[in-house]
Amino acid sequence: MTQVKSKEVEVLIGEAKLAQEKYETFTQEQVDQVVEAVATELTAAAEELAKLANEETGFGNVADKKTKNLFASEVVYDSIKDKRTVGVLNTDEEGVMEIGLPMGVISALIPMTNPTSTVTFKALIALKTRNAIVFSPHPAAVKSIIETARKVEAAAVKAGAPEGLIQVIEQPSLDETDRMMRHEDTALILATGGSQMVKAAYSSGNPAIGVGAGNGPAYFEKTANIEESMDRIFESKLFDYGMICTSEESIVTEASIKEDVVKALTDRGAYFLNEEQQEKLSKVILRDNGTLNPAIVGKPALTIAELAQIDVPENTTLLVAEQTEVVQGNPYSGEKLSPVLTLFTVNTWEEGLERVSDLLSNQGRGHTAMIHSKDDEKIKEFGLTIDASRIMVNAGGTFGGIGATTRLAPSLTLGCGTSGGSSTTDNINVEQLLNIRRVAMFNPR
Repeated sequence: MTQVKSKEVEVLIGEAKLAQEKYETFTQEQVDQVVEAVATELTAAAEELAKLANEETGFGNVADKKTKNLFASEVVYDSIKDKRTVGVLNTDEEGVMEIGLPMGVISALIPMTNPTSTVTFKALIALKTRNAIVFSPHPAAVKSIIETARKVEAAAVKAGAPEGLIQVIEQPSLDETDRMMRHEDTALILATGGSQMVKAAYSSGNPAIGVGAGNGPAYFEKTANIEESMDRIFESKLFDYGMICTSEESIVTEASIKEDVVKALTDRGAYFLNEEQQEKLSKVILRDNGTLNPAIVGKPALTIAELAQIDVPENTTLLVAEQTEVVQGNPYSGEKLSPVLTLFTVNTWEEGLERVSDLLSNQGRGHTAMIHSKDDEKIKEFGLTIDASRIMVNAGGTFGGIGATTRLAPSLTLGCGTSGGSSTTDNINVEQLLNIRRVAMFNPR
């Protein structure tokens, strides 16, 4: 059995390499035709694939998964469709000519949280840069990932691309994924998933871009427009029941505005847990080994409350636990990927910066943070102080972080910088999948 699986990876990468060697001869116009065809096909299939992902994983909801699929096939596509990725990209005034070259075969790890949208996103940026791509699915989302990859392949081939550019491991395992990442013909690994798999990607011996867990804190500074900001947080936190890694996991509020923050939360259906209820829920959030319990991931607040045997009103949208300390191993200090939010109160701006930093040091270092404020100097200081690769101002984390409501690059793979164990701070886009050759004219300084 092991030999069969091992052969599968060898065959997939071998076929992908042969196809990529043909594809790298394509002109910019031919590449753009392929990418447009794939984007069009995946847009048409957005709802079908959302239903498949929801049925297979049990996470989130169909409507929001459809929106994520459309973000990948429309918003990401719009951001890359006019970019040059073939031949001469630019010649500057200093006499440096930049030439875009493909990398080769991209090995892509796909998580169970956003399976179909992540496949669409990674396939589009790989095709735009004349690379082949081999997908390693999370075992809990194999069917939906395979079906999405099949649609990508069919649309690409119909538009003139060589067969074999899009491949997927149909019997995924840790061993198979490891073989794929270590393969001598893997040019780059795009690792989206658990921290152990991301570490394995960086240990493979091949170039890798890995992204880990988020734990986004949202800081409410005293000048914040609480009502507007809270609307954006609820839109963010409740989208697909909190499954995107840039969504808010905690609110840190200054004491002077706490009463208004609490009211804004409760007005929108948030339920504040008492100490006994927090204790019950804490046993449901984490498993015995300290990892996040998948039973709560992407589930509505009422379902999570029922799992924890907590009685809450029927109109509850969000479960809130008020905490005073950030403690390692405390489930309320980390990423929850669900409609569970932690509330911290601080007395001063300096204490607030420290609390936000503590949360990111506990989990999510280098990933994402939010600040709600009208004070430009405080916003600047927050940006200079907080260790996050993307800091949203007066924006919800989910849509701001992926570039839907900000001017960040639209992306579903988000670098966390070296402090977060990643090789980049960027929102991954086509630029990270190109080799850039520079031709420099004689021009002494």
